[in-house]
Amino acid sequence: MLHTATNGPPDRAPRRPAAAWCLLLGACVALRCTVAPAAPPLPAPWRDAQPVLGRHAMVVSAQHDATAAGLEMLRRGGNAIDAAVAVGYALAVTHPCCGNLGGGGFMTIHLADGRNLFLDFRETAPQRATRTMFLDARGHVVPGRSTETWLAVGVPGTVRGLDSALARFGTLPRAEVMQPAIALARDGWRLGPGEVAILRGNAALLAAHQPAAAIFLDHGRVPAVGSVLRQPQLARTLQRIARDGDAGFYAGPVARALVDASRRGGGLLTLADLRDYRVRWSPALQCGYRGDTVVTTPPPGSGAAVCEALQVLAAYPLAQWGWGSARATHVIAEAERHAFADRNTVLADPAFVDVRLSRMLSPAHIEAIRAAIRPSHATPSPQVRGAGAAAEGMHTTHYSVLDAYGNAVDVTYTINALFGTGLIAGDTGFLLNNEMDDFTSKPGVPNLYGLVQGEANAVAPGKRPLSSMAPSIVLRHGRPFMLTGSPGGSTIVSTTLQTMLDVIDFGMNAQQAADAPRMHMQWWPDRIDVEPGYLTPAVRDKLQHMGYTLHPRAPWGAAEIIVVGAHGIEGANDRRRPAGAAMGY
Repeated sequence: MLHTATNGPPDRAPRRPAAAWCLLLGACVALRCTVAPAAPPLPAPWRDAQPVLGRHAMVVSAQHDATAAGLEMLRRGGNAIDAAVAVGYALAVTHPCCGNLGGGGFMTIHLADGRNLFLDFRETAPQRATRTMFLDARGHVVPGRSTETWLAVGVPGTVRGLDSALARFGTLPRAEVMQPAIALARDGWRLGPGEVAILRGNAALLAAHQPAAAIFLDHGRVPAVGSVLRQPQLARTLQRIARDGDAGFYAGPVARALVDASRRGGGLLTLADLRDYRVRWSPALQCGYRGDTVVTTPPPGSGAAVCEALQVLAAYPLAQWGWGSARATHVIAEAERHAFADRNTVLADPAFVDVRLSRMLSPAHIEAIRAAIRPSHATPSPQVRGAGAAAEGMHTTHYSVLDAYGNAVDVTYTINALFGTGLIAGDTGFLLNNEMDDFTSKPGVPNLYGLVQGEANAVAPGKRPLSSMAPSIVLRHGRPFMLTGSPGGSTIVSTTLQTMLDVIDFGMNAQQAADAPRMHMQWWPDRIDVEPGYLTPAVRDKLQHMGYTLHPRAPWGAAEIIVVGAHGIEGANDRRRPAGAAMGY
């Protein structure tokens, strides 16, 4: 079992003078200049991508108003935790598809004093949940029950998670940190093309639920670009939280509205579920890669899958083979295939299952995987069994913060599918998750996003579902070098992995790594998904000759990356989320 720390008294994040951090930055830059390979031969337009540069600090998120809220906290003298909490609440206003009060997530923290911590504020199953709740009388999965109904809603963790992080490591008052989000909800914010496109693609879901339609649609129609979206109900909920802390969400009018709406809709949430929800503090999971230290998520996150793939790939000369080459793509795909087989059968909530990470990440197991990778042939997925053997929403959001004191915070949080269930309780103003679909409704049956998972992730009261989320921080000589993560359901693992490879092995800057086309292999289905621009015709022919099925897909994910680069702190918002922004100073 993983150690779980208890919440103690305020434990402020260490602060170094800005001048000292600049000296550390200079050291990191110098070190990187000596080890980074030549820039890869990326195809246009990604070849010339340049990051935003900052000298002291950087914030990157999928929505520019939320990024600005975080930067404002840093300019006021706050630290990375203050900024991360401000971004989290602001995204709940300006990125309603994905940012949330009604969901949950993970926070990976590196403190300037060297501590590496993990905060789990993932949703939990209500106490009345059962392992067969998504099956009919014949034992078959009922379509939509785990994604579209009140039974799909897990107990939200975001508010208690953000409040816990701020209380333990923040330096600014809660009301000050939440002020930008409250103002955005109360006074409104202007919809850009990216936000309107997301609303347009999900108009049917929003129209099906009157409370959501009243907020996000204009008399049943998608608002025009440039429209101002005001959310007074959400502003009142945020004001309650700013005044009362997490009690403003888990008790009082908001909690009663959640429970009443759930009961009327046939759901399971109770006041006791909300009152008893707890976040978990624990040491972060750490692993090495080419001399760097990767700080990532222990279970129920999927950082172990990222670490397993990295350990496998450490034996191969990826930089020599080149980005996008057939040989590099082959070993990355095979490492991902084995990592997903283990992820889907080993990882689960460690409070309910004895998660044997020592076996999954053991040198013997890593060597066995390498031995199974044939140099010129794909491994059929039926021949790969997870180490524990006898889908999760694509529309999460991720953000990264590096402050002037040497503290780094990486956050991924979610309501699962775009706009979650589409359900809003009463006049609370926020959307609710369909995170219960991340449990195994029935072993061997794919979830919404094609993940085939096992018994370890079965539904149980109070249990956290397995997640692909893996917000990760790379340390070089003990100091932050790279922050990365992404939304994208199962593709989170491959995106997080490949952005690290892009920077460490292939010499990309932060913006190139965020923008570069990606590939994805998740064990089942037995294929490589590829984004446009990743494969040349010659590489495609080689991979098909090796036995791979190649499946073109529209671009996925949205990596929000910070890298301590050759010319300063590089910030990069993924081109796949044009509403986002990197901002530094």
